[in-house]
Amino acid sequence: MKLYSTNNHNLAVDLETAVFNSLPADKGLYMPNVLPKLDDAVIAGWDKKSLQEIAFDLAYALLKDDISAQDLRAIINDAANFDAPLVPLQDDTYILELFHGPSLAFKDFGGRFMSRIMAHFLKKEQKEIRILVATSGDTGGAVALGFLDVPGIKVTILYPKGKVSPIQELQLTTNGNNIEAIAVDGTFDDCQALVKKAFHDPELNEKFNLTSANSINISRLIPQMFYYANSYARLKNDYEDIIFVTPSGNFGNIAAGIMAYKMGLPVKRFIAATNSNDIVPQYLTSGNYQPRPSVQTLANAMDVGDPSNFVRIMDMFGKDLDALKQMVGAYAYNDEQIKTAISEVYNRKKYVLCPHTATGYLAVKDIKADDEQNKDKAAYVILSTAHPCKFPDVFGELGINYEEPEQVKVLYQKEKQVKQMGKSFEEFKAFLMKG
Repeated sequence: MKLYSTNNHNLAVDLETAVFNSLPADKGLYMPNVLPKLDDAVIAGWDKKSLQEIAFDLAYALLKDDISAQDLRAIINDAANFDAPLVPLQDDTYILELFHGPSLAFKDFGGRFMSRIMAHFLKKEQKEIRILVATSGDTGGAVALGFLDVPGIKVTILYPKGKVSPIQELQLTTNGNNIEAIAVDGTFDDCQALVKKAFHDPELNEKFNLTSANSINISRLIPQMFYYANSYARLKNDYEDIIFVTPSGNFGNIAAGIMAYKMGLPVKRFIAATNSNDIVPQYLTSGNYQPRPSVQTLANAMDVGDPSNFVRIMDMFGKDLDALKQMVGAYAYNDEQIKTAISEVYNRKKYVLCPHTATGYLAVKDIKADDEQNKDKAAYVILSTAHPCKFPDVFGELGINYEEPEQVKVLYQKEKQVKQMGKSFEEFKAFLMKG
């Protein structure tokens, strides 16, 4: 597979270069030169296949020139070794539970796949890698557990101090070994800016093989296509159309779904559900893209004021806003609306939505109100991105109980290992240069 930069379609690099370099020098993002169309017969047969088998069909179409079928099957079977159940919520609405992996968040799919792709290439390269990651909540935990004790890789995770939940912080800071955590006195955008500056710093790049495990890395997006396709396979015989509703912060998750659509996945429409950081919903309404500093919300993993992956989405639609709007919609909700939705679903269905998933539920209500034409023939799939246990303060306030997973109980017994830092790049660079 060859990849280009969203800032330069004439660029051509191989998969290994894109995985380990993460960002092109021109500060664009890597995208595959071709998103190959899958045969209709392959897609038609997915209802008889497992998640892992469907994942192989998608991944092999993209990566067959880079990784052997045998190695790719092994990578997928090891990385995606947990389920993504589709739970009926009401009538035509389903919750796609993506929190059954080790870190209890959807980012386990991307983090585990990426770590194994890197390990595959490192076997022949014999080189050490320094991974820099900015997280607003869930990415860091998934990356930490995905890369823990992987030989030849050291991971540095930056997160906004006081702006992640207690359990998210424990997942970031209690690993040790090859995983180090930095609490930055700022926002997620400040953390992301530090990482991006590091990638373009000549001195740091001379000393280290720097790469990222954020969704800016293309190997994070590829496995996120898997569960969109698997959900389609489970529902395709019962519904004429499928509409995916994706809680969105940095817009990597929905970008992966659109990549699957471009490869032939039959999807009626994608809906991005955001919190008060409503840059994309505002853009789709006004036509003016105006990033701004992020604000803190209950759905903290979506607290992003300048979503990196939106450039990938625009690239897939040829930067044509009208074409984008035909396929993608967006809605935004504030904290009070999120809390109301959580209580409403719990009281009616005894089902616990995390704050991110609650934005998706609210979007479905609004879609149905806006789209009378499709409401009787479409299935609505809400991507549930994190386990409720990551937000104990929210559910304590609402008086809602949930079952705490065993791995969370173990976390409470561990000691935090974290460095405090301001948002100065000079301070961050000095820290990295020490090794």
